[in-house]
Amino acid sequence: MSKSPAPKPVLDILEPRDLELGPFAAGETRDDGFSWKHWRMRSDEDGVVWLLFDKQGASANTLDDETLTELDAALDRLEHDRPPGLVIRSSKPGGFVAGADIAQFRRITDAAQIEALLTRGHAVLDRLDRLPLPTVAVIHGYCLGGGLELALACDKRIAVDDASFGFPEVLLGLHPGLGGTVRLPRLINPVQAMTMMLTGKTERGRRAKSLGLVDALTQERHVRAAVKDAIGGGLKPHRQGLLDRLHDVGPARSLLASRMRTEAAKKAPKKDYPAPYQLIDLWVAHGGDRDMMQKEEIKSFSRLLVSETSRNLVRVFFLREKLKGLAKGRWEGRRVHVIGAGAMGGDIAAWCAWHGFTVSLADMKPEPLAGAIKRAAELYGKIGRDNRRKVRDALDRLIPDLQGEGAASADLIIEAVPENLGLKQKVFAGIEPKMKPGAILATNTSSIPLEQLRDGLKRPERLVGIHFFNPVSRMQLVEVVSHDQVATDVLAGAGAFLGRIDRLPAPVKSSPGFLVNRALTPYMLEAMVMLDEGMKKESIDRAAEDFGMPMGPIELADQVGLDICLHVAEMLKSSNPDLPDPPQWLRDKVAKGELGKKTGKGLYDWKHDRATKAGEAAAPTPETIDRLILPMLNVCMACLREGVVTDEEIVDGAMVFATGFAPFRGGPMNYARTRGAGDVRDTLARLAVKYGPRFRPDAGWDSLE
Repeated sequence: MSKSPAPKPVLDILEPRDLELGPFAAGETRDDGFSWKHWRMRSDEDGVVWLLFDKQGASANTLDDETLTELDAALDRLEHDRPPGLVIRSSKPGGFVAGADIAQFRRITDAAQIEALLTRGHAVLDRLDRLPLPTVAVIHGYCLGGGLELALACDKRIAVDDASFGFPEVLLGLHPGLGGTVRLPRLINPVQAMTMMLTGKTERGRRAKSLGLVDALTQERHVRAAVKDAIGGGLKPHRQGLLDRLHDVGPARSLLASRMRTEAAKKAPKKDYPAPYQLIDLWVAHGGDRDMMQKEEIKSFSRLLVSETSRNLVRVFFLREKLKGLAKGRWEGRRVHVIGAGAMGGDIAAWCAWHGFTVSLADMKPEPLAGAIKRAAELYGKIGRDNRRKVRDALDRLIPDLQGEGAASADLIIEAVPENLGLKQKVFAGIEPKMKPGAILATNTSSIPLEQLRDGLKRPERLVGIHFFNPVSRMQLVEVVSHDQVATDVLAGAGAFLGRIDRLPAPVKSSPGFLVNRALTPYMLEAMVMLDEGMKKESIDRAAEDFGMPMGPIELADQVGLDICLHVAEMLKSSNPDLPDPPQWLRDKVAKGELGKKTGKGLYDWKHDRATKAGEAAAPTPETIDRLILPMLNVCMACLREGVVTDEEIVDGAMVFATGFAPFRGGPMNYARTRGAGDVRDTLARLAVKYGPRFRPDAGWDSLE
């Protein structure tokens, strides 16, 4: 009798943590020669099979036709061998499955082809669902979209540590398409299930357990014991209660759906984002019929995926990935020094401390420092309400610094004082002698060219722009501003720093207003011209919102601060005489301290952080929308032509993630191409004849046709 090979763990070199997977027998190919590229099958000492997902050549597991075909082949073997149980687990340290492979679907434009792919995928998961032996999904890290649908096809789900679960498809203009609309409302409370799918909200740990999404929570070291309990029948799976089942009867679905549509309309107009409404209609019509729900889910998903809305939202997803890729460099800094404890500086410091940096926050007076610490505590209380220790540690890392002593030990110094060239240069003159070798000096200027700011610096190559947007904790995009003397390691370090604080860097070259503020200024100034023409501010805002902007230019001006708007407008007017002059009443408001949301009064009155608006606004004309939107497109084209930004995708990503430019349109340049560059150019020319040279089309439009 030959000696069996010594058992060994499947993942014996996995860092930084080992997953509980072994010991298992060796061998990674089937007896019939089938090549396992993405899945590995092992048996433990009890004969339970562990099917391990490790997508080849990828940092994260995603489902596609090839991985599902291999899974189907594995199910063949399991149906034949009938082991005492099956465990499905990821070999990736980051998580279980991130969802379906979006890139695969992106290449297909025919809904019938997508239906065929989905039908095959459904057949595989249905087969797993019907497998005549206990099946358990062991989930660590993320379990999203198609990954959650895979887990739902198992009998039981065990969550490791702080695993997260969600259906983010709605963010791509879709709804679940691999059985999620069928299985989730039959597992947990249907209203909670629909809420998860309609919002894309992620549920973690104890909350997922309380919903019934998972059957057990455990730590990594106890996974084997939890699996043994699940396979042996000691762990009872979640079952819907009577009240949950009553929510899924026809009359209840109809009543609840009405409320769901109302809530959806507050965030996503049906004409722009059809997916939530199609999901609600599916549930109302077929929620009580599993087979019909499954068939209609496939048809609905396929139609949505080839729609313009979904195509553009998928494009935005890849724009995000491209910007994230710009933040993957190496930078070893640990200490940040922020100068200026106002709204921007204080919030930048708080965000950096939350993400693990030791942060010294300097100001000349104690009052701003106290205010910044208070705002930080409030922010941490919201985003860290389930992790008091993390809140405590972040506050410990945020150090008020009246004397500016933290500058000498900082790896990155961020200047965030008011937008005044002389003041900023004075700050630089005082701080540069204190900087340690290799430190980065960053400015949060919103509009001043770095060629002016660097005057007087002995080492201008250490200066870079890191321009955050307000509010810092919510705005993902940060402009990384270069100039012709900046060192390459400084630019790389700035991008890597932003990656470490979960922000998206957009590289731009130094010029007045850079990209985002340069594009937003004519948008907001045109709104003010419209106010002077007698148009109601609510109607102006509605025109932008009807186009798809998250808020109108009047409300945005109040959010940004009228003082900042005035300063940027004056700065850009000096370099672009075609821009309208900022109105006198804007100067008067700034002089009186009526600066918008931060003072409680601006163009609107603000109560409880909301603008007070009067009545229903009139429907806008197409010309009104064009007057607001096309100047933004014109600036984007000018920035491309001048080389301020290197390519259209950076422009579109920056504008979507910094201004909220209608995501379902895929970004301003994508919208221009969809509408037709010639039409954009000709419409601008007509507006220039009617309203003045501020609408004169940029020369770059001719090259885009």
